[in-house]
Amino acid sequence: MNISELQKAPDLFSYRKYWAKRFGVAPMLPMNREEMEALGWDSCDVILVTGDAYIDHPSFGMALIGRLLEAQGFRVGIISQPDWTSAKEFRKLGRPNLFFGVTGGNMDSMVNRYTSDKKIRSNDAYTPDGVAGKRPDRAVNVYSHRCREAYKEVPIIIGGIEASLRRIAHYDYWSDKVRKSVLLDSKADLLVYGNAERQVVEIAHRLANGEAVADLTGIRGTVHFIKQIPEGWVVKDSIQLDKPGEISPIPDPYQEEPACDKKPSASAGNETVVRFDKLLLRNQRSKTAIRLPAYEAVADDPVLYAHTSRVMHAETNPGNARALIQQHGMRQLWVNPPPIPLTTKEMDGIYDLPYSRIPHMEYGKANIPAFEMIQHSVNIMRGCFGGCTFCSITEHEGRIIQSRSEDSIIKEIEAIRDTSPNFTGHISDLGGPTANMYRLACKDKQIEASCRKPSCVFPGICPNLDTDHSSLIKLYRRARALPGIKKIFIASGLRYDLAVESPEYVKELVMHHVGGYLKIAPEHTEQGPLSRMMKPGIGTYDRFKAMFDKFSKEAGKEQYLISYFIAAHPGTTDEDMLNLALWLKRNGFRADQVQAFLPSPMAIATAMYHSGKDTLRKVSYKAENISIPKSVKQRRLHKAFLRYHDPKNWPLLREVLKEMGRSDLIGNGKHHLIPTFQPKGTEDASTKIRSFRTKFTGAEYKKSTSKKVRVRNL
Repeated sequence: MNISELQKAPDLFSYRKYWAKRFGVAPMLPMNREEMEALGWDSCDVILVTGDAYIDHPSFGMALIGRLLEAQGFRVGIISQPDWTSAKEFRKLGRPNLFFGVTGGNMDSMVNRYTSDKKIRSNDAYTPDGVAGKRPDRAVNVYSHRCREAYKEVPIIIGGIEASLRRIAHYDYWSDKVRKSVLLDSKADLLVYGNAERQVVEIAHRLANGEAVADLTGIRGTVHFIKQIPEGWVVKDSIQLDKPGEISPIPDPYQEEPACDKKPSASAGNETVVRFDKLLLRNQRSKTAIRLPAYEAVADDPVLYAHTSRVMHAETNPGNARALIQQHGMRQLWVNPPPIPLTTKEMDGIYDLPYSRIPHMEYGKANIPAFEMIQHSVNIMRGCFGGCTFCSITEHEGRIIQSRSEDSIIKEIEAIRDTSPNFTGHISDLGGPTANMYRLACKDKQIEASCRKPSCVFPGICPNLDTDHSSLIKLYRRARALPGIKKIFIASGLRYDLAVESPEYVKELVMHHVGGYLKIAPEHTEQGPLSRMMKPGIGTYDRFKAMFDKFSKEAGKEQYLISYFIAAHPGTTDEDMLNLALWLKRNGFRADQVQAFLPSPMAIATAMYHSGKDTLRKVSYKAENISIPKSVKQRRLHKAFLRYHDPKNWPLLREVLKEMGRSDLIGNGKHHLIPTFQPKGTEDASTKIRSFRTKFTGAEYKKSTSKKVRVRNL
């Protein structure tokens, strides 16, 4: 596909509006029949079912999709956190004229409900007063079943991050097995993945025009079942692309053809042939589907699962991605290429819709933690080209950055200032998936459309990437100059490897937008784990810290970095964690909070976790397995290394350091990691672990996850 083809997607707001536009804009999308009647509605065209409380704010997926469909002229109702034990609440708005749209919510329902140790959480940030248990496990499946029970013939469209990350056969951490595509388990008619504005708008208009849901088979960013291969399509077996075999070098791990395709020199004798072949290849790609190994095969073969993950991740660039096919029993799953990224004009249109920016009145004065956190924040962009293997942002939002205009962002800040009843002059965040990828992109759109690299910044920053932060600096300056704005904080995760390319940006950030602490994520110090995470070396962190300290001093401010590190990530050894602990002590860091890494569906690191192979290289049955810390003892040991200062961890660390031949690190001097003495009343962590392993022997405790730790420079 060339760049002109990428521009063919119709503008989101170019469709002829549905006749129901005559009803106008709802102050809040209705959640009951009384509200529908007040609007003059006898029915809803679309009903959205969500596992979150309904907050009419663009940071909440159902509000954004609902308002967008309303702008197309459709009547949209919301069923929020319904009682899923029967179909009763799924009938409360009546039968939708077009379809049910189902999502688990802003978070995956399993991540939302369980800790990384598979214990039930005591709260839910997306529920009034933080009450836990308001959504079922695998909410997309359960909600879809109830919708089908309520109105059997109504089409069901599933989406959101829970569906997006489960669009093909996927490893499920909670059941420790490979599960089928959620489209099959939910019994829905169609799955939309990624940010789904384009897909949902097209689906709604085509259904409104009388098309059957079974005929909606060519929409980018959707997944459906097929009975036979469409006419004119060629199927290519994935083994031909990435046959499990000898391991290849780490750089450019998914290349099937050059990542950044440059034109041949004029002196090349075969230039015409080369260009013709590339044009022919590009035309063939648009009608080529890749057959992935069947669900039954990957369910029983972790290495084949890793191979499938590699192939799938290579087909995620909207400019060159091919359709995917995966057999599930007697059914064939068809995954269309990703949607075309939104333009700045379209992004502005979405965020300029008439959101009330408050929770639905049904919740009264209840506190909804997620709303409290984001009500005064502004999303300025989408996507991430970092490609961190443990992260799901790229799998869901894509690698191409989609940015709003400066005017649209300023307009939203002014709306917060002028309409929020409890606004104190502070914008809590001006960012998105990352703090500083606003308007960053490939220097050449044609190269961007043909690139197959999984990251633009690993193993180093791509020379074709424009790292100019001037647009973001200009936005910061204009935003903080607004009357009534006292402070604008940057709370989104900062890509410091990009920031160091623009000292002017770092100075602007440090002097004006840090509230004492700034979050960054080095993740580790050792090259082994960092290479499996696709993260920069610790030297880049040192460069950023030097800039941070310098500009903080110039501003006359005492400011600190809050750094995040991961333990027990695939590829991490005990020695790696020891070296990280020593680095932390040398640099005066102590763990402040500890979180467990969760192998989320579809993530590259999850394929490593499940297969034991480095999936950034070609996988091989004969290849040596990488270190995958899974046992309870090793997981807790890695956590103990990060909390080396906690006396409760000292007995375990003494035992392990002796086993590692590093007794020299046990002592009472500054150069020692832990002391020889044990304070009275402190628990023996190693005894606790042995007790834990004795008490819990079920399969759910045989796997472990890596630990993600936030540390503060003291």
